[in-house]
Amino acid sequence: MTSEELERACVALLRDPAEPREAPLPSRPASAAVARRTVLALLRLWGLHQLLEAGELLTGELVANAVRHTGGRIVGLRVIRRPGWLRVEVRDSSRALPCLIVANETGYATGNGLKLVDSIAERWGADLLPRGKAVWFELKVRERAGSANSQM
Repeated sequence: MTSEELERACVALLRDPAEPREAPLPSRPASAAVARRTVLALLRLWGLHQLLEAGELLTGELVANAVRHTGGRIVGLRVIRRPGWLRVEVRDSSRALPCLIVANETGYATGNGLKLVDSIAERWGADLLPRGKAVWFELKVRERAGSANSQM
């Protein structure tokens, strides 16, 4: 399956905000781009244009971390829309919880992903699951009067 086909399949699976599902992605670096494009497509579909930049950036960070730091073959992507909030979860098979590391500003090519998530997201965290964990972030949705449930 090509990246474009995988992206279309993920959008089709996740497009209904009333029925949150999990889209499986192969645990490889290219999946971060697929997840970013999937989240962009969903945000556009749901009319959440104000969250495009943050949603894309933070989704890419979480998927990249899951691919880089866990040994599973699959990562799961969930995008949950609730009144006033957007939540993106990346699930993997590792039960090792992430920790926020403050990397030095020089000499590190990586190490700032969760610091970025911490500075942009309203909230973020990790939940242990029966088989692995979910690392998530939430962004506040600024609803327009009369449109809070227009996409629900």
